[in-house]
Amino acid sequence: MVDATWGTGEPPREVLRRDVLGAVDEGAFDDRHPPRADQIADCVHCGFCLPSCPTYVLWGAEADSPRGRIYLMNEGVNGEPLSESMVAHFDACLGCMACVPACPSGVKYDRLIEDTRAQVERRFPRGPRDRALRTAIFALFPYPRRLRLLRGPLRAYQNTGLRRLVARSGLLERLGPTLATLESLAPRLRKVAPPPRRVAARGTRRAVVGMLTGCVQGAFFPEVNSATVRVLAAEGCDVVIPPGQGCCGALSVHNGRRDEAARFARRLIDTFENTGMDYFVVNAAGCGSSLKDYGELLADDPAYATRAKHFAAKVRDLSEVLVDLGPVAPRHPLPRTVAYHDACHLAHAQGIRAQPRALLRGIPGLELREIADPELCCGSAGVWNILNPVPAAELGDRKAANVLATGAELLVTANPGCLMQVAAALRRRGGSIALAHTAQVLDASIRDLGRETQRQEQVTPR
Repeated sequence: MVDATWGTGEPPREVLRRDVLGAVDEGAFDDRHPPRADQIADCVHCGFCLPSCPTYVLWGAEADSPRGRIYLMNEGVNGEPLSESMVAHFDACLGCMACVPACPSGVKYDRLIEDTRAQVERRFPRGPRDRALRTAIFALFPYPRRLRLLRGPLRAYQNTGLRRLVARSGLLERLGPTLATLESLAPRLRKVAPPPRRVAARGTRRAVVGMLTGCVQGAFFPEVNSATVRVLAAEGCDVVIPPGQGCCGALSVHNGRRDEAARFARRLIDTFENTGMDYFVVNAAGCGSSLKDYGELLADDPAYATRAKHFAAKVRDLSEVLVDLGPVAPRHPLPRTVAYHDACHLAHAQGIRAQPRALLRGIPGLELREIADPELCCGSAGVWNILNPVPAAELGDRKAANVLATGAELLVTANPGCLMQVAAALRRRGGSIALAHTAQVLDASIRDLGRETQRQEQVTPR
C-alpha cells in the first residue's frame, strides 16, 4: 500500500503499522540512513532505466526494474514492513548502476539501493541457507590473506588434471549451481612474486602514488598488479605499496554491510594517510567506486569524516592517472584486435569510459572494436553471480556472445570479477579469445612484448 506521501519529499521516519487484528508491525526502515524520501520522489517513472537494467531485461518484471524497486522503497518509507518478497526484489538488483546515467531526472539510485540494502541486512532475518552462504562469502573474500591461502590447493587442483575429471563427471552441477559457479570462476593461477613495498619512477619523477593491491586482484590476478606497478613506474611515478593493507570495503558496502565496510575503510586510511602520496591508484573498478565514496561512508564518524573526504579526493582509477599525466614511456607496436568491455563500476558508477579507450588507441598496431550492448552487465557484480548463479550465467552468456561477435583476438577490461565471469562464459560456449586487464596490454606495449609474440608466431606452425 502506498499512501499520499509518495512524491511529496516528506522526511523518512520509522512507522508503526497496525494490521486488522490490532498487532503492531515495525515499518521497513529505521532512522539510521533510510532511503531518502526526497531522492525517491525524484523518480518520475519514465522508464528510461528499463533497457539498461539486467534483471528487467532478463525477466521483464516491473518489480525487478529500478523504478519498481524505488516504488517498493517508497512503500517501506511509508510504513510497510520488510516482506520476503520485497527483500527478494532488492536482493535481485546487481548494483551495476547502469540506470544512473540512463536516468534523465538524475535519480540517485546508487544511494537509494545502498541505503536500502543496509536496512535489509540489519533488519531482515534471512533463512538459514542464505545466511550461511553470505556468512561464508564475507568470512573469505574481503580478507586477502585468507584468499591467498587458497592459491596452493587451487593450483594443485588445476595442474593435476583433477579439474578436467570433475568437469567430465558433472559432479558439481549435481551438488548445486553455487558450487559449480565457484569452480568455473577460478582463474588459471600462475606463480607471481608480490610487488615490493616501493618502486622508484623510471626517469623524472612526476608523482607519488599509493596503490591498492586488492583482495581478489591480489590473490588471483597478481600479474595485473605487477603490470600496474611497471606501467606507473615507466610513466614517472614512485609507487608506494605498504605491507598489510586490507580490503577497501567495496564488497561489504555493496551488499549492505555498512559497519563492516567502515572498519575496512578506516584501516586503509590509516595505512596510506602518511605515505606522502599524490594519488591513490586503483586497478579494480568496483573498489574504485567505493573508495571515491569514503567521504559518504564515514560522514557520521567525527574522527574520520574529514580524513575520509581528503583520502577520497586522491582516489583515481589507473586509466585516469595515466591520461591526466600523459604518456612519456614509448609505446611499441602491438598488432592485435581488441574488444574493450566496460566494467559497470568504472563506466556507470565512475563515468570512466573514454580514458581506457584512449590508452588502448595510443598503442601502435592495436585495433579497438566495440561490443554490442556495452551498458548491460556481464553478471559478475561482486558476489551477485555466487548468490544468483543461474541468471548470472545467462547474463554472462549474453556478454560472451557479444564479445565473440566482434571477432577480436583479445578481450580487455578493468575489473577482476568481469575477467572471471566472462572467461567462465566463454568456456561454456567454447569460445576462443584471450583476456587481459588494461594494465597488462599497456605493459606489453611499453616492454615491446608484441615483437617477441610475432617472432614466436612466425616460427610456430599453426
